[in-house]
Amino acid sequence: MNISSVLVNARPEVLPQVQGKLLALSGVEVHAATDKGQLIVTIEADSDRAAADMFTTISRQPGVLSAALVYHQFEPDPDEEA
Repeated sequence: MNISSVLVNARPEVLPQVQGKLLALSGVEVHAATDKGQLIVTIEADSDRAAADMFTTISRQPGVLSAALVYHQFEPDPDEEA
């Protein structure tokens, strides 16, 4: 499992719409948002490719000004290790 943390900057006037779109994406969680349009987001994905694709999807959302990958970690799936 790939876990990534992303700092997203969105236009403040459309922040609720951006947050709603991000929450609708599979594997995406919004942990915090400021009135200035900054969001702390995590992505959980099965592969590096899926994580990269989701990062691209987030950065291309209407109202998103930028997205910066802050952290990435790979963890083995505990269900597959048993």
